[in-house]
Amino acid sequence: MLVLLIWRLKAMASGNEDLARWLTPFLTRLGHKARRRMCPLYVAGLIGPGDRKSVEPMAARLAPGDYDQLHHFISSGVWDEAPLEEELAIQAEKLIGGESAFLVIDDTALPKKGSHSVGVAPQYASALGKNANCQTLVSLTLAQNDIPVMIGLRLFLPEGWTSDADRMAKAGVPEAYHVARTKPEIALAEIDWRVLASGVHFGTVLADAGYGLSAPFRHGLDARRLKWAVGIPKHQKIYPLDVKLVFPIAGRGRPRKRHVPDQLSVPAEDALSAAKWRLLSWRKGTKGPLKAAFAAIRVRIADGPPQRIGEKGMQHMPGEEAWLVGERRRSGEHKYYLSNLPADADLKTLAAAIKARWVCEQAHQQLKEELGLDHFEGRSWHGLHRHLLMTMIAYAYLQSRRLVEAAGGKKNRHGPAATDLARNPTRRHRYPRALATLPLSSLQTRLAQISRINLPK
Repeated sequence: MLVLLIWRLKAMASGNEDLARWLTPFLTRLGHKARRRMCPLYVAGLIGPGDRKSVEPMAARLAPGDYDQLHHFISSGVWDEAPLEEELAIQAEKLIGGESAFLVIDDTALPKKGSHSVGVAPQYASALGKNANCQTLVSLTLAQNDIPVMIGLRLFLPEGWTSDADRMAKAGVPEAYHVARTKPEIALAEIDWRVLASGVHFGTVLADAGYGLSAPFRHGLDARRLKWAVGIPKHQKIYPLDVKLVFPIAGRGRPRKRHVPDQLSVPAEDALSAAKWRLLSWRKGTKGPLKAAFAAIRVRIADGPPQRIGEKGMQHMPGEEAWLVGERRRSGEHKYYLSNLPADADLKTLAAAIKARWVCEQAHQQLKEELGLDHFEGRSWHGLHRHLLMTMIAYAYLQSRRLVEAAGGKKNRHGPAATDLARNPTRRHRYPRALATLPLSSLQTRLAQISRINLPK
């Protein structure tokens, strides 16, 4: 695991001037001078030393006497997070946006005690690998060359919350979020207004089987003309590529009015049983190249409209053409994926895209262990999302330092792009591939003694 400690401490050196300069566009959007003062304090508290990154211990370490103002800024201040969320997306685009970037959709859990914190409920906690009392966040991560920048975290509200108006009101949940939404629905909404509306450029959307098994999610990406590669369960049904729609012959009664496929759908694992498998390496790990066996065939996904097909009853009709990809890991585990990447994509391209999703898990772990993503102690919707936003801003700043260091101290001069690369890939950000192997632990040891920072007046 790459740690952020050395980067955090070095980043705060020299009176924190570099952080203050980097935060300037965010502070401009905050408006009020008190908020412009508290934002750098909160971000610096997340970056700085200390085991707890909740309001009280951060205020005690960095600005004793400012606890009330810092708490008000995060939990109860009247200000809109949307402008800062847009600025975060813009800064991420400048850092790593481009045709070879990926947008990774995932979720992460924040274990919690009690029942009053917004969104908390017994549900699957990925951090624990089991059901637990927790909050679940849908995450959007922009990544390129193994450098992740988290640009979106949105709380998922279980049915036990959305069906209880009083509970939602007490937690300050905005009216727009009172309607129950699935995680894939949240992800599509976040892509619309947080990513595409901000002009973020990427080549492919990646997601695990929790999202890939959702036909509406895949169709939503298609409707937005986005390329995607997603995990699926082994029992996901597919049709052979050469499936045809024919009129069934009626033995008696009225002639049939609807076409049916001339072949039945089969599970993904059966469709690849006779495929040719190749051993491929997609990147270098700490113990050498990472390898697995892959196979890919062109198929038609069984996600069209449901229709009765003979004795099989209601079945999904053939949908769009796509790649079906299988992975056989050395552990014996088998994984399956679908992708709408072009028909001429080679197996190595498919494998590399599929395996690029791992960086979001790295980002989740770093945000929790180093920046206190799961340390927020309040109960409100706005308080939680403001804390999440500050941690993402802090993480983006540290990644900007990482990129500068890897480039030999030269600052990234890329501005926002002018063409949507998810639709028209014509532009590429270039920086050393060595970034993938540059440890985040190379940037932080100089500030272990720093307990206070200089705040803007």
